[in-house]
Amino acid sequence: MWTFVFLFILGTKICQAAAEGNSTQMLYAHMTIDESVLKFMPNSSEFHFTDLSIEEFTITTECRNETNNKNCNCMEGYTWSEQVANSQSCSNKTFCTFPMNSSYTCVSITSVSIMGSITVDGSQYSDCLTDKASPAYMNCYNKLFVPMKTQFSFLRGFETLKIIQFRVGSIIVDFQITIANSINSSSLIDKSQELAKNLSASLSLQTTGVVVITVPSNSVKYNESAEITCTSENDLKVLPLWSLKRADQEIKITDGSNAHLTTVSNLSRVHLDSVDENWEGEYRCSFVQMSGNTTIYNNANKTMDVCLLPNIEASSDMAFPLCIQTSNVFQVNVNCQIKKSTENYTVTWPDGFIVGTTDYSNDVQTYKAQTVINCNEAVAKNVTNVTCTFKNECNQTQSQIFSINPIKATDSYCKAEGDWGNTKTGYTVQLKCRNQAGSRQRTCIKRDNKGVWEKEQNSCVPLLLKNVLDSAKIAGTGLGELQENVGNVFSGLQNVTATENINSPASINTSIQVFQTLTGILHNKTIENDTTINNMLNSSSNLLNNTNKDSWVTTTLGDSSKSLAENYLLSVELLVAKANITKNIIKPKLEVSTCISTECNTTVLNANVTLGSSDSGTVKTTGFQNISGYLPSKINDSDPNSIVVSATKEDATNIEIKINFPLINPRPRNVELVCVSWNNITSEWSKDGCTWGGASNEGQCICYHLSSFSILMSKRPLDVPGLTLMTYVGLSISVVSLFFCLIIEMIVWSDVVKTNTLYLRHTAHVNISLCLLVANCCFLGSSEPKNIAEIWCETFAVVKHFCYLAMFFWMLCLSTTLLHQSVFLFHKVSKKSYMRFSIIVGYVCPLLIVFITFLATKASGGSYFSKDTCWLVYGGLLKGTIFTFVIPVGIIVFVNTFSMLVVIMKLLDHHKSAETSAEKEKAAAKIVLRSVIFLTPIFGVTWGFGFAVLAMDLTEGIQALAVNYIFNLLNAFQGFFILLTTCVADQRTRESLLTRLKIKAPASVSDSTTKVDTTWKK
Repeated sequence: MWTFVFLFILGTKICQAAAEGNSTQMLYAHMTIDESVLKFMPNSSEFHFTDLSIEEFTITTECRNETNNKNCNCMEGYTWSEQVANSQSCSNKTFCTFPMNSSYTCVSITSVSIMGSITVDGSQYSDCLTDKASPAYMNCYNKLFVPMKTQFSFLRGFETLKIIQFRVGSIIVDFQITIANSINSSSLIDKSQELAKNLSASLSLQTTGVVVITVPSNSVKYNESAEITCTSENDLKVLPLWSLKRADQEIKITDGSNAHLTTVSNLSRVHLDSVDENWEGEYRCSFVQMSGNTTIYNNANKTMDVCLLPNIEASSDMAFPLCIQTSNVFQVNVNCQIKKSTENYTVTWPDGFIVGTTDYSNDVQTYKAQTVINCNEAVAKNVTNVTCTFKNECNQTQSQIFSINPIKATDSYCKAEGDWGNTKTGYTVQLKCRNQAGSRQRTCIKRDNKGVWEKEQNSCVPLLLKNVLDSAKIAGTGLGELQENVGNVFSGLQNVTATENINSPASINTSIQVFQTLTGILHNKTIENDTTINNMLNSSSNLLNNTNKDSWVTTTLGDSSKSLAENYLLSVELLVAKANITKNIIKPKLEVSTCISTECNTTVLNANVTLGSSDSGTVKTTGFQNISGYLPSKINDSDPNSIVVSATKEDATNIEIKINFPLINPRPRNVELVCVSWNNITSEWSKDGCTWGGASNEGQCICYHLSSFSILMSKRPLDVPGLTLMTYVGLSISVVSLFFCLIIEMIVWSDVVKTNTLYLRHTAHVNISLCLLVANCCFLGSSEPKNIAEIWCETFAVVKHFCYLAMFFWMLCLSTTLLHQSVFLFHKVSKKSYMRFSIIVGYVCPLLIVFITFLATKASGGSYFSKDTCWLVYGGLLKGTIFTFVIPVGIIVFVNTFSMLVVIMKLLDHHKSAETSAEKEKAAAKIVLRSVIFLTPIFGVTWGFGFAVLAMDLTEGIQALAVNYIFNLLNAFQGFFILLTTCVADQRTRESLLTRLKIKAPASVSDSTTKVDTTWKK
């Protein structure tokens, strides 16, 4: 048997190079010998030539002649090159059939191919860019080729060197080297460095064959583990770079939750815990060696196939056939839809189903089938389960069950409505979102023996947002650099939240899931990249935009036990803590401030934060707008009234944090604010560890721990216990007293107005009593504002405003008259002049004040009265219509008090003729006491406590309560006090009344009373 044997011969050229050592050259020989003489082949040492010695020879290929061709086998350790295997359609890597005249040879499985480029000085080698046929080009070519071959031929197994092209950029020479067997990497580095030194150049080499990659020989089953290894003949002294190429994208492989990298000496391994479609593709390991001006990339790559399994969405055009009549027959179409896949699935349906066509569109594959539903049989069977089963090439299966449930005559159901078909009660129907990810759900419930549709539940989210969440879920698996993956996720989230419509609870929830996912992935790692941090904060701010306020539901979504806002707050806090933020960052709805000290003073969203600690460290303070309104509050009758400020610090001990919040809404008088912090355990606001600064520091909170802080404001002002009852009782008594006062004045009028002074005095008494009576009746009539029509509430407010002012102006008339009579004893005022003066002051002045106030507030669009109280409006210091009452009353009370003091001083002067000092002191004390008692109610001096009520806030404590009690006690009973002082205690009125009633008057009257009366007579 004659056999063609192809040998490669490793020859040593003794005189090749001037450098030390011998260069080598691979020679190929084609010999035709008898198979029986192969064993007598001579040793390599027996071949000698003048300048060439044969170091070794090896048989690589064995061919046997057939009729018209020859069959060739590769010897052990050799294989057909990719080029030969593809061009000749070889049946496998070691056997191939060729034409008789061919001379293909197998190559070593350890052969090495080197693609390289060398960058040299353009001024010396510019001729290499000229015409290839020119002598200049050939000379330049040889100037490079000869030294290159001189160096690389020293590599054992050197076969060929080929310059492929010259390029500009200085001069770049692209070349290819073929080495017949494995080489020593250190030798390649040495020779490359020598060449770079000789040519004053830099080299970049990419080798194939120095390292060998191994992947599972068969397709890996879905969700099973896999291992990829990369080996080299010797230790390359560097760690490899692993990557996965798929769909024209090359992704770096790193240590992660799914991929685990280990490297020991010349072996590197990637272990995958679970493979899916994300891990299918071409794997590459690359050892990059750098030395001087030489960089060598030792690459190996191989494709790993994965048997995939799909996520199946099953649907039907008739999930609930209307089998009201058992004779009905329906044809039902069932679809099973999956994402477009490279896996060649075998899809099976239940027996009796007619398999339809498969549609490929919009990145989905839809498998169709039909069945016939006979109502007579379906009703008896009740439910028909349809299962579509997908089997991959590894014989793994994935199934989806879909139920066809007939509606019987006795069943209640919801009639078809829009996209929703007929549905039996007690069932929930699910439809796929149009042009979005997620689904829409609607439940049919039974009510009054009828089917009623509940409100549609929509979990649709933009496709781009769903893709961002999917990217976040695999960011830490090892598929890509973690920091780069996180940066890409936040970049995508920032773009989606800025450009897409995310105004739905499902979209907000999905965005927050991205934050939560990355928080878990980062764990104890830091976000270093400034762009990533910026995108993260932009995304966080975008979610708080006012356009999304209706989407922040306070209830929980999905499997979460926490509200959207709580999940958002917690995850953003953690991300800010992990971010390497070194400066203040301001976003539209969010601000972050950083401080490194034991005493930090920062400002976020106009909230001043001062934090003191016993330890120095990085303090990060974050301000959130709007989020306080989205967090659930279990503190009764309180609403959020500030931004949320979050403070974090490493190793925080002995913390005191003082925050001055800007309030969203001004605090009404007597309304309590509560400083709270968010408790992540109980998922609610807590008052523990925080105190409010009080009415004088409305926005200040002082806390002794770190958390998220805010201010809640009570929905209603504080109540003074028993004050309402005291007011109503006092006013009722006053109304009765004033009524009797007016009756008494009518009875005794002719007896008590003998002089002009008495006439003027009793006229003022009557008008004061009348105004106070009407005002008190209106006050009692408007005691339940909620039950009064708005027009009546406004009417009561106007009448009370006028009557109370008129009362005080009549008090002013009375006090000025008394003051005039006390100071100018001999100056008389006629009744006509007094009445003209009193009518103008007592009624015209208050009427003008009320009229102007009413018109001014209506013209300016303000509120004249409060619907909650049917009284004037208090809007703060010197704000609101209440001050058109307070200011005149304040002036009058001041004047009246002054008048009362003058009267008291005059009465004291009247007793200077008393005999002893003891009698003087006793008489003076009586005069003062009785004057105060008689004049205070009729002069309205007790209303001075009202200014204290206005000045003090009920949140200030016991002193404010005391002032309120005193004010209400004195003024609610003012009518009763007027009755006592003007009627009962007045001698002439009392005597006249008793005379009219035929009752004998008491024999004695106090001296001080007589003297006060004497003053009035004058």
